[in-house]
Amino acid sequence: MPLRGPPAPTLFRISPAVIGYISDNLLLPILDFFYGLVPSYGLAIIALTVVIRLALFPLSAGSIRSARRMRIAQPVMQKRQAEIKARYANNPQKQQEELGKLMQEFGSPLAGCLPLLVQMPILFALFATLRGSPFADVPYTLNLKVLPAEQIAAVEPKPFNSASHSIFVTETQHVPVIASLDQGTKLGVGDSAKVNLHTKDGDSFASVIGGVENGDAFKPSWSVTKGEGVVAVADDGTITALAPGDATVEGKIPGLAARSGFLFIKALGQVGFLTDGQVNWDVAILVAAFGGTLFLSQILSGMGMPPNPQQSTANKITPVMITGMFLFFPLPSGVLLYMVVANIFQAAQTFLLTREALPDNLQQILDQQLAQQTVTATATAGGSADRLPFEPKGKK
Repeated sequence: MPLRGPPAPTLFRISPAVIGYISDNLLLPILDFFYGLVPSYGLAIIALTVVIRLALFPLSAGSIRSARRMRIAQPVMQKRQAEIKARYANNPQKQQEELGKLMQEFGSPLAGCLPLLVQMPILFALFATLRGSPFADVPYTLNLKVLPAEQIAAVEPKPFNSASHSIFVTETQHVPVIASLDQGTKLGVGDSAKVNLHTKDGDSFASVIGGVENGDAFKPSWSVTKGEGVVAVADDGTITALAPGDATVEGKIPGLAARSGFLFIKALGQVGFLTDGQVNWDVAILVAAFGGTLFLSQILSGMGMPPNPQQSTANKITPVMITGMFLFFPLPSGVLLYMVVANIFQAAQTFLLTREALPDNLQQILDQQLAQQTVTATATAGGSADRLPFEPKGKK
């Protein structure tokens, strides 16, 4: 099930095929297992999140440890790097050698990035899994181009196949479904083409849902989301080209559990803070819980560290900005539930790792930083105590 949403940055783009493979062969079987134990998709989301986070614990722990150590060592490293570059300005080879020794002593600032990159495909696949069936309606989007009849004759038809999405048709049965256009996405004015929904084995989706109870509930709904005067689409997915131009047709298959509730959540597939002018308070609570747990995790990451005004400001502003964004970012409630549970796990993990003993060299630096902080605080307090009430600040 490929990730639906904004594309990954060009610098680090994960193949949709990789995400789909992880989702179909790792995450959905785990989800099926937990749903079989406790028939609740809300509990299944929580269990799936915890299992994946436990499996990724060694990788995420490496990132947290590296960030903690770099926060302590960074001031010393910056000072030493400046000294090395100044001392060996005319000897690049010796400069690189000494900088390498410095990295060996304190570690590389990039050391925490590799574990993060390794776990990203699984986290992306988990995010994509919870945005699709059974937790949300699954869209199939087709971008079409309609050409004049005299031009379409020169165009070689290229069959179109969408990405595969795993569609739950029962609580224990899901099938990969693909949308196809045999003659491709370029049509001539007056032409018609039917979108075929089928499995990877070639069975039609209609035959799949025809073999399950209440199969009609999974019939796709079709609509033109762009270029209404360019194409028209019938209920059975037949597209008719009306006029030259670009158009987008979307078919949406209902999610099995999209309208299922859990605890205070009205529907796991509910999207958005506002719906038709009505406030979805369950979504608001989930977003607030996400912001609170994110803030808690950031506070815990600074435990035992000397104060950093810039970092402190970022820790306060970042959760507010991200929380505000998710009030209006269209994420299903099931995804928000996952994000809250993941943040709670992250906060607990951060708390445990900040209590670990540091290497001797870093512990010595930390002790010096804390001692300096105490001296500075004492001097500031002493200066304030010596100042007469009527004296302006800065005078003694």
